[in-house]
Amino acid sequence: MKKLAAMLAGVALAMPLAAAAQDAAGTAKKDSYRFLIVPKVVHPWFDKVNDGAQMAAEALEAQTGADIEIIYSAPQTADVVQQVQIVESAISTRPDGIAIDLLDPSGNRGSLEAAQGQDIPLVIFDSIPPEGMAIPYIGSDFCEQAKIASRRLVEVLGGEGEVAIMMGVPTAPNHSIRAECHREVFAEHEGITVVAEGIDNDSIEIAQQQAAAIMQANPDLKGWVASDAAGPIGIGQAIVEAGKEDQVTLVGLDNLPEMLDMIRSGVADSSSASQPELQGYWSVMLLWAQATGAPVPQYLDTGNAFLTKDNVDG
Repeated sequence: MKKLAAMLAGVALAMPLAAAAQDAAGTAKKDSYRFLIVPKVVHPWFDKVNDGAQMAAEALEAQTGADIEIIYSAPQTADVVQQVQIVESAISTRPDGIAIDLLDPSGNRGSLEAAQGQDIPLVIFDSIPPEGMAIPYIGSDFCEQAKIASRRLVEVLGGEGEVAIMMGVPTAPNHSIRAECHREVFAEHEGITVVAEGIDNDSIEIAQQQAAAIMQANPDLKGWVASDAAGPIGIGQAIVEAGKEDQVTLVGLDNLPEMLDMIRSGVADSSSASQPELQGYWSVMLLWAQATGAPVPQYLDTGNAFLTKDNVDG
């Protein structure tokens, strides 16, 4: 009898332990997951984000056996109305998570609140959450990324000269932060004068047009920095078309192939680069973790890199 009682006690003890393990954070399981990736706009930089997201899906499938579907849906232009429509349409299909790069925190807020109301996991990448919203976010230190570039331009110019800033999408948090931090660096140097600021709306073509017009209006312009990945490519094209490779210094942003080619050819001096593949990879990982009930960090820093001709192929 004593032996039987001991066995029953063991079973009784094991049952709540098993139940506790089953209910532990991060232990919820499904056979399939569907995650939505919503960038600012159709853009090569976001193609790299999607590459990272697909790598994460393959890793999760290999490790868990679950089917992981990545739906990549980009607005055709940097239009917050289009971006909100994509998110709102997705909410009705009940995805397992949505990762988004905000075009306008105020304009995006309503759709983000709607997703939260439906208990759909959210991650913001390459941006920061709207004020007061507790949403995990992924990216680099946008201000430091900009300051790396603008300090380099000041150094190359010897602290003297007229410069211009390409602002990207002014309502986008990461672009506006970078533009402001460029201004902060230039304001520290009496010999540097910001003579113009362009708005390219994350378009290479618009950046080229803006840069060409600004250089024509400011023939003594000595240098450029940008606040988005499209900007420096368009600026570089305008520099080449104007034949000013030896007169105007470009310090770029990010690591798109065109940017790297400009560094190799000498059209650009260097670039301050974030890591879009990592942002896509960890966006999916954090969405999946939330879908399993696991706790996740509020912020994940993917870091910045400084690229020159010496290390661009490294």
